[in-house]
Amino acid sequence: QVQLAESGGGLVQPGGSLSLSCAASGIIFRLYHMGWYRQAPGKQRELVAGITERGRTNYADSVKGRFTISRDNAKNTVYLQMNSLKPEDTAVYYCNAEHMRGIYTYWGQGTQVTVSS
Repeated sequence: QVQLAESGGGLVQPGGSLSLSCAASGIIFRLYHMGWYRQAPGKQRELVAGITERGRTNYADSVKGRFTISRDNAKNTVYLQMNSLKPEDTAVYYCNAEHMRGIYTYWGQGTQVTVSS
């Protein structure tokens, strides 16, 4: 059974930092592209950051220079370090795993991030 377990969400003040983690089980982690998506109320889910199985990263323009995605294949875990958070970063953040050949895609249950004073 595949599981993507996110953790680390919460409430933070503008300008603060949060670190999200996503622990994967039931997949051969090193064969998967990993990504963080987010969905704010009334908006479509959007890609925040992605990292390929080889460690190549990409980011949404809105988070470049503030967020950093990384992965630890030994721990089957992907991370998202979020700095200089803004109220517009408020959303449910979802972990995504996509097989490098595109044949399987999995989602986590989501974790709430709220940026507010």
